[in-house]
Amino acid sequence: MNFASDNWAGAAPEILEAVRREAVRYGPAYGVSDLDRRVESLFDTLFERKVAAFAVATGTAANAISLAALSRPGGVVLCHSGSHILEDECGAVEFQTGGGRLMPVGGPAGKLDIAELERALDRFSPEFVHAGQPMAVSITQATESGTVYSVDEVARICASARARGLPVHMDGSRFANAVARLGCAPADLTWRAGVDVLSFGGTKNGCLFAEAVIVFDPGRAHDVPYLRKRAGQLFSKTRLVAAQLEAYLEGDRWLAFARHANGMADRLRAGIAAAPRSRLGWPSEANELFAVLKKADAARLREAGATFYDWHPPADGSVPLAGDEGLYRLVTSFATTDAEVDAFLAALG
Repeated sequence: MNFASDNWAGAAPEILEAVRREAVRYGPAYGVSDLDRRVESLFDTLFERKVAAFAVATGTAANAISLAALSRPGGVVLCHSGSHILEDECGAVEFQTGGGRLMPVGGPAGKLDIAELERALDRFSPEFVHAGQPMAVSITQATESGTVYSVDEVARICASARARGLPVHMDGSRFANAVARLGCAPADLTWRAGVDVLSFGGTKNGCLFAEAVIVFDPGRAHDVPYLRKRAGQLFSKTRLVAAQLEAYLEGDRWLAFARHANGMADRLRAGIAAAPRSRLGWPSEANELFAVLKKADAARLREAGATFYDWHPPADGSVPLAGDEGLYRLVTSFATTDAEVDAFLAALG
Protein backbone atom coordinates (compact mmCIF):
# COMPACT_ATOMS: atom_id res chain seq x y z
CA MET A 1 0.00 0.00 0.00
CA ASN A 2 2.50 2.58 -1.17
CA PHE A 3 0.97 6.01 -1.68
CA ALA A 4 4.08 8.02 -0.81
CA SER A 5 4.74 9.35 -4.32
CA ASP A 6 4.63 8.38 -7.97
CA ASN A 7 8.40 8.89 -7.75
CA TRP A 8 8.51 5.80 -5.54
CA ALA A 9 7.05 3.60 -8.27
CA GLY A 10 9.49 1.73 -10.51
CA ALA A 11 9.52 1.69 -14.29
CA ALA A 12 7.00 0.14 -16.65
CA PRO A 13 8.05 -3.10 -18.36
CA GLU A 14 7.63 -1.51 -21.80
CA ILE A 15 10.08 1.22 -20.86
CA LEU A 16 12.61 -1.24 -19.49
CA GLU A 17 12.36 -3.37 -22.62
CA ALA A 18 13.00 -0.34 -24.84
CA VAL A 19 16.14 0.52 -22.87
CA ARG A 20 17.29 -3.11 -22.97
CA ARG A 21 16.94 -3.21 -26.77
CA GLU A 22 18.89 0.01 -27.22
CA ALA A 23 21.56 -0.93 -24.67
CA VAL A 24 22.94 -3.77 -26.83
CA ARG A 25 23.38 -1.54 -29.88
CA TYR A 26 25.93 1.03 -30.95
CA GLY A 27 24.75 4.52 -31.81
CA PRO A 28 26.02 8.08 -32.21
CA ALA A 29 26.49 9.94 -28.94
CA TYR A 30 25.25 13.28 -27.62
CA GLY A 31 21.72 13.27 -28.98
CA VAL A 32 22.28 12.91 -32.71
CA SER A 33 21.31 9.26 -33.22
CA ASP A 34 18.40 8.15 -35.40
CA LEU A 35 16.51 7.28 -32.21
CA ASP A 36 16.95 10.81 -30.84
CA ARG A 37 15.64 12.19 -34.12
CA ARG A 38 12.63 9.84 -34.05
CA VAL A 39 11.70 11.09 -30.60
CA GLU A 40 11.93 14.69 -31.77
CA SER A 41 9.54 13.77 -34.59
CA LEU A 42 7.17 12.08 -32.11
CA PHE A 43 6.97 15.33 -30.16
CA ASP A 44 6.18 17.19 -33.41
CA THR A 45 3.30 14.80 -33.99
CA LEU A 46 2.10 14.96 -30.38
CA PHE A 47 1.92 18.76 -30.37
CA GLU A 48 0.73 19.09 -33.97
CA ARG A 49 3.54 21.44 -34.99
CA LYS A 50 7.30 21.58 -35.31
CA VAL A 51 8.83 21.96 -31.86
CA ALA A 52 12.35 21.91 -30.45
CA ALA A 53 12.69 19.00 -27.99
CA PHE A 54 15.63 18.36 -25.67
CA ALA A 55 15.80 15.21 -23.56
CA VAL A 56 17.02 15.55 -19.96
CA ALA A 57 16.90 13.24 -16.95
CA THR A 58 15.14 15.19 -14.20
CA GLY A 59 12.24 17.57 -13.81
CA THR A 60 14.42 20.02 -11.90
CA ALA A 61 16.82 20.17 -14.84
CA ALA A 62 13.95 20.63 -17.29
CA ASN A 63 12.49 23.51 -15.27
CA ALA A 64 15.81 25.24 -14.66
CA ILE A 65 16.95 24.97 -18.28
CA SER A 66 13.54 26.10 -19.55
CA LEU A 67 13.58 29.22 -17.41
CA ALA A 68 17.25 29.91 -18.11
CA ALA A 69 16.30 30.03 -21.78
CA LEU A 70 13.83 32.81 -20.92
CA SER A 71 16.19 34.70 -18.62
CA ARG A 72 16.71 38.46 -18.64
CA PRO A 73 19.04 40.66 -16.54
CA GLY A 74 17.45 41.31 -13.18
CA GLY A 75 14.82 38.75 -14.14
CA VAL A 76 11.96 37.60 -11.92
CA VAL A 77 9.82 34.51 -12.51
CA LEU A 78 6.32 34.74 -11.08
CA CYS A 79 5.06 31.37 -9.85
CA HIS A 80 2.61 29.90 -7.36
CA SER A 81 3.67 30.09 -3.73
CA GLY A 82 3.54 26.29 -3.49
CA SER A 83 5.23 25.52 -6.80
CA HIS A 84 7.95 22.93 -7.08
CA ILE A 85 10.46 25.39 -8.56
CA LEU A 86 10.07 27.57 -5.48
CA GLU A 87 9.71 25.00 -2.71
CA ASP A 88 11.58 21.89 -3.81
CA GLU A 89 14.37 22.55 -6.29
CA CYS A 90 17.19 23.86 -4.11
CA GLY A 91 17.64 27.13 -6.01
CA ALA A 92 18.18 25.36 -9.36
CA VAL A 93 16.32 28.02 -11.33
CA GLU A 94 18.22 30.81 -9.61
CA PHE A 95 21.50 29.00 -10.26
CA GLN A 96 20.90 28.17 -13.92
CA THR A 97 19.58 31.64 -14.72
CA GLY A 98 22.64 33.22 -13.14
CA GLY A 99 20.75 35.02 -10.42
CA GLY A 100 17.13 35.14 -11.50
CA ARG A 101 14.57 35.37 -8.71
CA LEU A 102 11.29 33.60 -8.01
CA MET A 103 8.33 35.66 -6.81
CA PRO A 104 5.52 33.70 -5.13
CA VAL A 105 1.93 34.46 -6.12
CA GLY A 106 -1.04 33.10 -4.20
CA GLY A 107 -4.09 31.23 -5.32
CA PRO A 108 -6.34 28.48 -3.97
CA ALA A 109 -5.60 24.76 -4.41
CA GLY A 110 -2.25 25.25 -6.13
CA LYS A 111 -3.51 27.47 -8.95
CA LEU A 112 -2.29 30.99 -9.68
CA ASP A 113 -4.94 33.61 -9.01
CA ILE A 114 -4.97 35.93 -12.03
CA ALA A 115 -5.91 39.00 -9.99
CA GLU A 116 -3.00 38.37 -7.63
CA LEU A 117 -0.70 37.75 -10.60
CA GLU A 118 -1.64 41.08 -12.15
CA ARG A 119 -1.19 42.91 -8.86
CA ALA A 120 2.28 41.39 -8.55
CA LEU A 121 3.14 42.44 -12.11
CA ASP A 122 1.93 45.97 -11.40
CA ARG A 123 4.78 46.30 -8.90
CA PHE A 124 7.31 46.42 -11.73
CA SER A 125 7.92 49.68 -13.52
CA PRO A 126 10.25 49.76 -16.57
CA GLU A 127 11.68 53.02 -15.22
CA PHE A 128 12.60 51.55 -11.81
CA VAL A 129 15.74 49.57 -12.53
CA HIS A 130 16.34 48.66 -8.89
CA ALA A 131 13.42 46.18 -8.77
CA GLY A 132 14.59 44.19 -11.76
CA GLN A 133 12.13 43.07 -14.40
CA PRO A 134 9.68 40.21 -14.77
CA MET A 135 10.97 37.62 -17.23
CA ALA A 136 8.35 34.85 -17.21
CA VAL A 137 5.28 33.37 -15.58
CA SER A 138 5.48 29.70 -14.59
CA ILE A 139 2.48 27.46 -13.93
CA THR A 140 2.35 23.81 -12.87
CA GLN A 141 0.11 21.30 -14.63
CA ALA A 142 -1.12 19.26 -12.81
CA THR A 143 -0.51 21.40 -9.72
CA GLU A 144 1.26 20.46 -6.51
CA SER A 145 -2.21 20.30 -4.93
CA GLY A 146 -3.45 17.66 -7.35
CA THR A 147 -5.69 20.12 -9.18
CA VAL A 148 -5.77 20.70 -12.94
CA TYR A 149 -5.93 23.98 -14.86
CA SER A 150 -8.60 23.91 -17.57
CA VAL A 151 -7.64 24.97 -21.09
CA ASP A 152 -9.48 28.24 -20.51
CA GLU A 153 -7.65 28.89 -17.24
CA VAL A 154 -4.28 28.36 -18.95
CA ALA A 155 -5.32 30.65 -21.80
CA ARG A 156 -6.37 33.42 -19.42
CA ILE A 157 -3.07 33.31 -17.53
CA CYS A 158 -1.16 33.31 -20.81
CA ALA A 159 -3.18 36.28 -22.09
CA SER A 160 -2.40 38.20 -18.91
CA ALA A 161 1.30 37.43 -19.30
CA ARG A 162 1.28 38.21 -23.01
CA ALA A 163 -0.25 41.63 -22.35
CA ARG A 164 2.95 42.38 -20.39
CA GLY A 165 5.22 40.91 -23.04
CA LEU A 166 6.06 37.88 -20.87
CA PRO A 167 6.52 34.26 -21.95
CA VAL A 168 4.86 31.42 -20.04
CA HIS A 169 6.55 28.25 -18.82
CA MET A 170 4.60 25.16 -17.81
CA ASP A 171 6.05 22.70 -15.32
CA GLY A 172 4.54 19.51 -16.73
CA SER A 173 6.00 16.97 -14.36
CA ARG A 174 2.47 15.48 -14.23
CA PHE A 175 1.37 16.84 -17.61
CA ALA A 176 0.12 13.38 -18.61
CA ASN A 177 -2.26 13.26 -15.66
CA ALA A 178 -3.69 16.65 -16.59
CA VAL A 179 -4.19 15.75 -20.26
CA ALA A 180 -5.73 12.41 -19.30
CA ARG A 181 -8.16 14.11 -16.94
CA LEU A 182 -9.19 16.85 -19.35
CA GLY A 183 -9.34 14.65 -22.43
CA CYS A 184 -8.00 17.49 -24.56
CA ALA A 185 -5.27 17.64 -27.18
CA PRO A 186 -1.80 18.38 -25.73
CA ALA A 187 -1.57 21.28 -28.18
CA ASP A 188 -4.76 22.83 -26.78
CA LEU A 189 -3.35 22.82 -23.25
CA THR A 190 0.01 24.30 -24.27
CA TRP A 191 0.96 26.40 -27.28
CA ARG A 192 -2.55 27.01 -28.56
CA ALA A 193 -3.38 28.44 -25.14
CA GLY A 194 -0.23 30.58 -25.19
CA VAL A 195 2.42 28.45 -23.41
CA ASP A 196 5.93 29.04 -24.76
CA VAL A 197 8.01 26.34 -23.05
CA LEU A 198 6.98 23.06 -21.43
CA SER A 199 8.86 20.80 -19.05
CA PHE A 200 7.43 17.49 -20.25
CA GLY A 201 7.53 14.79 -17.57
CA GLY A 202 7.92 11.04 -17.87
CA THR A 203 9.73 9.93 -14.72
CA LYS A 204 6.66 10.13 -12.47
CA ASN A 205 4.59 8.15 -14.97
CA GLY A 206 6.50 4.98 -15.76
CA CYS A 207 9.91 6.03 -17.06
CA LEU A 208 13.26 5.41 -15.37
CA PHE A 209 14.54 8.96 -15.82
CA ALA A 210 13.15 10.83 -18.79
CA GLU A 211 11.94 14.40 -19.15
CA ALA A 212 12.12 16.88 -22.00
CA VAL A 213 12.31 20.62 -22.55
CA ILE A 214 9.82 21.49 -25.30
CA VAL A 215 10.16 24.92 -26.95
CA PHE A 216 7.10 25.55 -29.09
CA ASP A 217 8.81 28.11 -31.31
CA PRO A 218 12.06 26.44 -32.42
CA GLY A 219 13.42 29.86 -33.38
CA ARG A 220 13.60 30.70 -29.66
CA ALA A 221 15.56 27.57 -28.76
CA HIS A 222 19.03 28.70 -29.87
CA ASP A 223 20.52 28.76 -26.38
CA VAL A 224 18.95 25.55 -25.06
CA PRO A 225 21.64 23.13 -26.34
CA TYR A 226 24.28 25.20 -24.53
CA LEU A 227 22.20 25.47 -21.38
CA ARG A 228 21.63 21.72 -21.39
CA LYS A 229 25.33 21.05 -21.78
CA ARG A 230 26.26 23.52 -19.05
CA ALA A 231 23.73 21.93 -16.73
CA GLY A 232 25.33 18.50 -17.16
CA GLN A 233 22.25 17.17 -18.93
CA LEU A 234 23.72 16.42 -22.37
CA PHE A 235 24.47 12.74 -21.86
CA SER A 236 26.84 10.91 -24.13
CA LYS A 237 24.21 8.15 -24.25
CA THR A 238 21.21 10.43 -24.62
CA ARG A 239 19.65 7.75 -26.82
CA LEU A 240 18.98 5.71 -23.66
CA VAL A 241 16.79 8.55 -22.44
CA ALA A 242 15.30 8.80 -25.92
CA ALA A 243 14.51 5.07 -25.85
CA GLN A 244 12.36 5.66 -22.78
CA LEU A 245 10.57 8.59 -24.37
CA GLU A 246 9.90 6.68 -27.59
CA ALA A 247 8.32 3.78 -25.72
CA TYR A 248 6.45 6.24 -23.49
CA LEU A 249 4.88 8.15 -26.38
CA GLU A 250 4.20 5.28 -28.79
CA GLY A 251 0.57 4.24 -28.93
CA ASP A 252 -0.38 6.89 -26.35
CA ARG A 253 1.14 4.72 -23.64
CA TRP A 254 1.86 7.87 -21.62
CA LEU A 255 -1.86 8.63 -21.46
CA ALA A 256 -2.81 5.05 -20.63
CA PHE A 257 -0.43 5.10 -17.65
CA ALA A 258 -1.83 8.45 -16.49
CA ARG A 259 -5.45 7.36 -16.87
CA HIS A 260 -4.71 4.36 -14.69
CA ALA A 261 -3.06 6.53 -12.00
CA ASN A 262 -5.95 8.99 -12.08
CA GLY A 263 -8.47 6.16 -11.88
CA MET A 264 -6.76 4.69 -8.83
CA ALA A 265 -6.82 8.14 -7.21
CA ASP A 266 -10.54 8.47 -7.97
CA ARG A 267 -11.16 5.11 -6.30
CA LEU A 268 -9.17 6.20 -3.27
CA ARG A 269 -10.88 9.60 -3.11
CA ALA A 270 -14.32 8.02 -3.20
CA GLY A 271 -13.48 5.62 -0.38
CA ILE A 272 -11.94 8.28 1.86
CA ALA A 273 -14.89 10.61 1.31
CA ALA A 274 -17.33 7.80 2.20
CA ALA A 275 -15.53 6.66 5.36
CA PRO A 276 -17.06 7.96 8.60
CA ARG A 277 -13.84 9.28 10.22
CA SER A 278 -12.05 10.84 7.21
CA ARG A 279 -12.60 13.49 4.58
CA LEU A 280 -10.84 15.08 1.63
CA GLY A 281 -9.02 18.34 2.28
CA TRP A 282 -10.15 19.72 -1.09
CA PRO A 283 -11.29 18.35 -4.45
CA SER A 284 -8.41 17.20 -6.64
CA GLU A 285 -8.42 15.78 -10.14
CA ALA A 286 -5.05 14.22 -10.88
CA ASN A 287 -3.21 11.43 -9.08
CA GLU A 288 -2.52 13.34 -5.84
CA LEU A 289 -5.10 13.62 -3.08
CA PHE A 290 -5.05 15.15 0.35
CA ALA A 291 -6.97 13.52 3.18
CA VAL A 292 -7.88 14.65 6.67
CA LEU A 293 -7.50 11.63 8.96
CA LYS A 294 -7.56 11.06 12.66
CA LYS A 295 -3.94 10.88 13.78
CA ALA A 296 -4.68 7.55 15.45
CA ASP A 297 -6.11 6.22 12.18
CA ALA A 298 -3.04 7.41 10.25
CA ALA A 299 -0.79 5.59 12.73
CA ARG A 300 -2.91 2.45 12.44
CA LEU A 301 -2.79 2.58 8.62
CA ARG A 302 0.99 2.85 8.71
CA GLU A 303 1.20 -0.10 11.08
CA ALA A 304 -0.88 -2.03 8.56
CA GLY A 305 1.73 -1.28 5.86
CA ALA A 306 0.49 1.90 4.22
CA THR A 307 3.04 4.52 3.19
CA PHE A 308 2.08 8.19 2.77
CA TYR A 309 3.30 11.61 3.81
CA ASP A 310 2.19 14.08 6.47
CA TRP A 311 1.32 17.39 4.76
CA HIS A 312 1.23 21.00 5.90
CA PRO A 313 -2.27 22.48 5.90
CA PRO A 314 -2.74 25.45 3.53
CA ALA A 315 -1.65 28.74 5.05
CA ASP A 316 -4.99 30.35 4.20
CA GLY A 317 -6.76 28.22 6.79
CA SER A 318 -9.02 26.59 4.20
CA VAL A 319 -8.55 23.15 5.78
CA PRO A 320 -9.34 23.47 9.50
CA LEU A 321 -8.11 20.57 11.62
CA ALA A 322 -9.23 19.36 15.03
CA GLY A 323 -6.51 18.60 17.56
CA ASP A 324 -6.69 14.87 16.87
CA GLU A 325 -6.58 15.28 13.06
CA GLY A 326 -3.79 15.62 10.50
CA LEU A 327 -3.53 16.35 6.79
CA TYR A 328 -1.90 13.64 4.66
CA ARG A 329 -0.91 13.35 1.00
CA LEU A 330 -1.51 10.16 -0.96
CA VAL A 331 -0.26 9.66 -4.52
CA THR A 332 -1.15 6.91 -6.97
CA SER A 333 0.86 5.82 -10.01
CA PHE A 334 0.81 3.68 -13.14
CA ALA A 335 1.77 0.76 -10.86
CA THR A 336 -0.96 1.19 -8.21
CA THR A 337 -3.39 -1.74 -8.06
CA ASP A 338 -7.04 -2.09 -7.11
CA ALA A 339 -5.93 -4.45 -4.36
CA GLU A 340 -3.69 -1.79 -2.77
CA VAL A 341 -6.46 0.80 -2.79
CA ASP A 342 -9.03 -1.64 -1.41
CA ALA A 343 -6.65 -2.81 1.32
CA PHE A 344 -6.06 0.79 2.39
CA LEU A 345 -9.78 1.55 2.49
CA ALA A 346 -10.49 -1.64 4.40
CA ALA A 347 -7.86 -0.73 6.97
CA LEU A 348 -9.30 2.78 7.19
CA GLY A 349 -12.71 1.30 7.90
